[in-house]
Amino acid sequence: MATVGPTALRARFATTLSELYGREVPAYRTLVEVAHQVNADVAARAGADAERLGSLDRVTAERHGAIRVGTPAELAQVARVFAAMGMHPTGYYDLRDAAASSVPVVSTAFRPLDADELAANPFRVFTSVLAATDRRFFSADLSARLQTFLARRRLFPGGLLALADRAVADGGLADPDAATFLRLAAASFALSSEPIDRAWYRELEQVSAVAADIGGVTSTHVNHLTPRVLDIDALYAAMSARGIAMIDAIQGPPRWAGPDVLLRQTSFRALAEPRRFVDADGSVVEGSLRVRFGEVEARGIALTRAGRARYDAAMSAIEGLDGASDAAAVWAQHFPATEAELWADELGIYTVTAVTDRAGGAEPHGSTADLLRDGWLRADPVVYEDFLPRSAAGIFQSNLSDAGSKDTEETGAALDADWLEGVLDRPLHDPFDIYAAQHRESLVVARRQLGLPTLC
Repeated sequence: MATVGPTALRARFATTLSELYGREVPAYRTLVEVAHQVNADVAARAGADAERLGSLDRVTAERHGAIRVGTPAELAQVARVFAAMGMHPTGYYDLRDAAASSVPVVSTAFRPLDADELAANPFRVFTSVLAATDRRFFSADLSARLQTFLARRRLFPGGLLALADRAVADGGLADPDAATFLRLAAASFALSSEPIDRAWYRELEQVSAVAADIGGVTSTHVNHLTPRVLDIDALYAAMSARGIAMIDAIQGPPRWAGPDVLLRQTSFRALAEPRRFVDADGSVVEGSLRVRFGEVEARGIALTRAGRARYDAAMSAIEGLDGASDAAAVWAQHFPATEAELWADELGIYTVTAVTDRAGGAEPHGSTADLLRDGWLRADPVVYEDFLPRSAAGIFQSNLSDAGSKDTEETGAALDADWLEGVLDRPLHDPFDIYAAQHRESLVVARRQLGLPTLC
């Protein structure tokens, strides 16, 4: 019997989740349709340059999801489920201080690590865990009641977790077990029809709508599912033209004439979805919640640590500027106008490929810069596969109807990257290290193919 490996499981799950979310949030289907059209338009206009950061097939299929869980135990279970699909915790994102509104979560992203796996299917899930012990958001009494509530629920059935562990141990699942795994996994992230305790939900909502969405219900669900687009400004205009209310701004760098770096994101506003509530007298009434939205992203070139420091400085410099042209002008003061300069300044991450069929001239020699100049190497940008806490918090904040509450006189809980790695009970990968390794490995291979010694 054929074995379904982690790559195929991941691809099938991404498709299954997309179909599920499209049924739950019909505006998501419109978002995907518009993204496909924008991508096709860019490809027709730009030709091969449109695929500089990934093939059109990859970009069209690409998604990232977002989920929220309430406890360390739930997060550890999520890690087991995603490990079966070759998705590993990568990056640490603290959203508690990344926005003016109350967003009491810390996050990581589960994603493939290897370039080949990313090329096959780059599905990622941005996963947040509630900071239920952080006194800036939750009083001692509310924190205790919240943790008791969360401890009573079970997000993932035992059968799903057992299949996930077996998939990791065996390198995949037999077809019938794979089908069961996918069915149980998708059901775990489906929106529940179970009535919500109205008073409990509203109490948490006074702290944060995010807290209520996590701890005010007995299940979890997909918060948003995000397609990738090659021109996010064109998509924003096209969605608005269709009468779909978008958030006020595109998060991330401004549109400008130079290289696109890291990530730009936007979304349509959270829509009112029918939900049932239980009142204090036990009666069940119809209502609605606005907690889920449709996000879309445009991905750029990954940056080195120096490049990221430059990015943070540029973002601070454009904060508060009104005009897009002003922001672009200030951005140009921080970043070079060409990819060649981005490479030369060691700001961007690139892989190199040997040009072994180069005609004429001297034998290859010298530094990497010499080999690039003489045409013995070709440099290709590495797409940014990760996230930005400020942009993520900006998306969350733009979709909240109330800023919530936060007591800045209290001390925040020490939920740092080491804490998160301990909860996950597996390595928490550093994106910078992953990108740097991609560059180094490509250089070793290229120099070997050119018959040159490896640089120390």
